[in-house]
Amino acid sequence: MNFADLTSPAVGDLAADPPVLLLPLGAIEPHGPHAPLNTDLLISTGVCERVAARVPVRVLPPIPYGVTRMSAAFPGAVGVEEDVLHDLIVQVCASLAAQGFPHVVIVNNHFEPGQVAAVRRAVRTLAERGVRTGNLDLTRRAVAQRLTEEFRTGSCHAGRYETSLVLADRPDLVDTEAMASLPENHVDMPARMRAGAEDFPAMGMDRAYCGAPAEASAAEGESTFDTLAELLLETIAELVTEE
Repeated sequence: MNFADLTSPAVGDLAADPPVLLLPLGAIEPHGPHAPLNTDLLISTGVCERVAARVPVRVLPPIPYGVTRMSAAFPGAVGVEEDVLHDLIVQVCASLAAQGFPHVVIVNNHFEPGQVAAVRRAVRTLAERGVRTGNLDLTRRAVAQRLTEEFRTGSCHAGRYETSLVLADRPDLVDTEAMASLPENHVDMPARMRAGAEDFPAMGMDRAYCGAPAEASAAEGESTFDTLAELLLETIAELVTEE
């Protein structure tokens, strides 16, 4: 299932009939006082693993670092610039294509505008070089409409949506006592950004979360993982059939 678990000869054999490769992306940044710094990466990796259990794809080692300017005021935000992320994605995918693996799907669950822009630009750069890459872009309106109500409101950083997913995958990493004590904090992040807010404190997220984490549950997380898996399968199918 994991590309990096293979030996070099095994990769050479695999290239004769190359599978789709999944590249999980995320960020290391604060997710309230209750959820782990790697929440976004856990979600990306979790959906990739679920899809890999259903169809013959391989999961690449994730890219853990992302654009984290909005959370930089809090301990634990470890960020890179957009150009760095763009270049890393391009070089990884181009290297794989040169070895006979032309189908890579990027799976990103960190939605800071700089991150989303870097991923989209990387896909365009690769296309200009003759490498077609899939992108599970959950910020597209038609895709977002298939996710939870909280996700659709835009008030979902470390809230019910994300916390439920972590509870479904790594409940040991959630401080459930802290989670249960948090009041709902409704913040329409896209609207606040359009109004000029550039970081979490300016948006009213003085504890690095919004939404309703106290309402999170593993059951909702598993249901959401099912939806994310279906969306990823559709993205894979689009990439392969458009060849």
